[in-house]
Amino acid sequence: MSLPRLVVAAPASGHGKTTVATGLMAALAGRGLAVSGHKVGPDYIDPGYHALATGRPGRNLDPHLTDPSLMVPLLLHGARGADVAVVEGVMGLFDGRIGGDGFASTAHVATLTDSPVVLVVDVSHASRSIGAVVHGMAGFDPTVTIAGVILNKAGSPRHAAEAARAVESTGIPVLGVLHRDDGVSAPSRHLGLVPAEERDEAAGALERLAGQVAAHVDLDAVLELARQAPTLDAQPWDPAAHVRPSGADSPVVAVAAGRAFTFRYAETTELLEAAGCTVVPFDPARDAHLPAGTRGLYLGGGFPEVHAAALSANASLRAHLREAVLDGVPTVAECAGLLYLCRSVDGHPMVGALDADAVMTPRLTLSYRRPALAADQLLGPAGTTVTTHEFHRTTVTPVHGDRPAWTVDDHAVGFSGPTLSASYLHVHWAGHPGLAQSFADAVHSAAPVASAPAPTPPATATGASLPPVTDPLRHHGDVEASDGLLDLAVNVSRLPRPAWLEQALRDGVAGSASYPESSAAHVAVARRHGREVDEVLVTAGAAEAFSLIARARRWRRPVVVHPQFTEPDVALRAAGHVPGHVLCRAEDDFALDPGAVPDDADLVVVGNPTNPTGRLHAASTLASLCRPGRVVVIDEAFMDFVPGEPQTLSSRALPGLVVVRSLTKLWSMPGIRAGYVVGDPAVVADLRGQQAPWSVGTPALHAVVATAGPDAAAEAERRARLAVQHRRVLVDGLAELSVDVVPSDAPFVLARLGRGTHARLRGAGIAVRRADTFPGLDDSWARLAVREPEATRHLLTTLGVHAAWN
Repeated sequence: MSLPRLVVAAPASGHGKTTVATGLMAALAGRGLAVSGHKVGPDYIDPGYHALATGRPGRNLDPHLTDPSLMVPLLLHGARGADVAVVEGVMGLFDGRIGGDGFASTAHVATLTDSPVVLVVDVSHASRSIGAVVHGMAGFDPTVTIAGVILNKAGSPRHAAEAARAVESTGIPVLGVLHRDDGVSAPSRHLGLVPAEERDEAAGALERLAGQVAAHVDLDAVLELARQAPTLDAQPWDPAAHVRPSGADSPVVAVAAGRAFTFRYAETTELLEAAGCTVVPFDPARDAHLPAGTRGLYLGGGFPEVHAAALSANASLRAHLREAVLDGVPTVAECAGLLYLCRSVDGHPMVGALDADAVMTPRLTLSYRRPALAADQLLGPAGTTVTTHEFHRTTVTPVHGDRPAWTVDDHAVGFSGPTLSASYLHVHWAGHPGLAQSFADAVHSAAPVASAPAPTPPATATGASLPPVTDPLRHHGDVEASDGLLDLAVNVSRLPRPAWLEQALRDGVAGSASYPESSAAHVAVARRHGREVDEVLVTAGAAEAFSLIARARRWRRPVVVHPQFTEPDVALRAAGHVPGHVLCRAEDDFALDPGAVPDDADLVVVGNPTNPTGRLHAASTLASLCRPGRVVVIDEAFMDFVPGEPQTLSSRALPGLVVVRSLTKLWSMPGIRAGYVVGDPAVVADLRGQQAPWSVGTPALHAVVATAGPDAAAEAERRARLAVQHRRVLVDGLAELSVDVVPSDAPFVLARLGRGTHARLRGAGIAVRRADTFPGLDDSWARLAVREPEATRHLLTTLGVHAAWN
């Protein structure tokens, strides 16, 4: 059969094979060609990108997992109806199974399929020497034809030209040059690249990549090389030739899918269908129960440890699946499927069908295996030998049950039974169709899984009624954190105060026998921010600062940027002003457009990072608001939660600019009203004129001095970085539950949980900050405080249960 084809290889990993191969597939598909994508080796992730680029299933070509004789039939099968096949290599061109002299390497597959090789070479650290690299690669094995080279990560046109001349001196043409472009790189994961199914932005990145390749690679020359590949003397692999239907009906095999289960070979589904089964995918993170009529379960590979919160939260499906496995529904579980069937993964409750627990480890297990079935079981009789691979960073304790699934190098591994096979080992069933047949026979003989029980609505916690809201602008999170609820409504750090701060507060109490003296506090703040003392005013928290600002002048057109903290509105109205609003939009991630602020606004108030959105605006954007006759107030109450404070304006002197800071959040002391204002001395003088005598108590003044000192800087940075880590847990968990989250640089996130979820969470014992009291938001939003991971996981589990219930 005639099939235009080529193999994309590299001297080593990291040269950009996946980027270039996927880009070629997308660019050729963009020309209207039917492109078939293939991957040398056992990897599942790259074929996901290939499928996204071509619109066809990604396929694997692995002589170890199947058989060398199947390389051409599997290639032809995957490329049925295609105009061209692009095969992405693995590791370096000649790197294969350790000790196998290149067996299962890219070169081996290129030779077996008689395919020309396009070599991708990273030139970022060399120029003329690239010619020597290509020359050596081309001469190493005469059975491999390197037909062209694509230079990757060139630094400049001169650099690219030097490397290209050196390569072309070997007689091998340069087909294109790609320059550094971070916008088309794929993010990494602890086992490799992040699956395309997990990248919401993957389609956009792929479009950019296709454009780069189309612009910088000679696609006509690439196609000409592919068309020169000789005719293949073989017939396409046919799943129907290897299995047979076991009955007249078409029993349902439920196959785990979704973001947590992205790894399975396309031929697995095809063999099951050829054996008379109906394959129905389900999402363990979202679906409340198994597909109706399920008589078999296939739980393949993926990243359950990454999506553990979402999987654990779906209690109804976990219960249904456990019942199905224990009731004898035929079940194959590979790697991720094994973890999912355990009692727990990193402490997250899982299905519990296996008496084992899984945890993440620093060690990567990556190897080809040749195991044998340890006993008669679901996949076949004892002693059946197959070829497999392992790829994981978790361990399961114990490593096997009373009936291990396999023996590997005389070691028992996995769990098995008449209707179960669960282990870390991945099997490519195209190489061992007898396993598929054995599983399909069991499915045809099995009874359907019992129907899932109707979920029970969660009970309402005693005394957890919603707090009344009379004036939305005066509503604060502390009102919601009551009745013994888990407090995710208040944005105050839960870390204990440092010993030196505790001592400062005690000293302040001891010194409270006389009236407060604030000079030391003003000097400390001025020193911290590199300001003059007359540019500083210590206040009883940020709330007093807003009250002083509201009364300081006869504002003609005050404007507050929303959604944000509502106290500036309250203070302005109390002073007799009617503030205008500039609303930032959710579709822009609540970014501020300076052009939306009225030109005649003489007072502009904006938070940075903003409460409740968590949006960190660029300092240059906020500075652009300043102009003659205008006061710009930046509320930096949460800026100390941003490591390094890169966008702060507290040390920048601009006419009319003042910055409000609060010390109560980061330093866990909301009852000690401590904050300050720094900025234009003329504005600060007006504020000082409005301040009541001795408004800041002595303990608060001592706290101001202590938190402006050298001991505080390192501790503040530590707390800020810890908040970033904890926020990542919350944001990732919400993403797993498909909850929309606004990108945040604050100790809270704004999430679109859906209408009524605020009340449901309260009924389940969790307080979150309602968001409909912020101008510009409705009750589909809620503000969630960043807490320690244990509290966050409880929230995520509860959210998942409610999602399943709904």
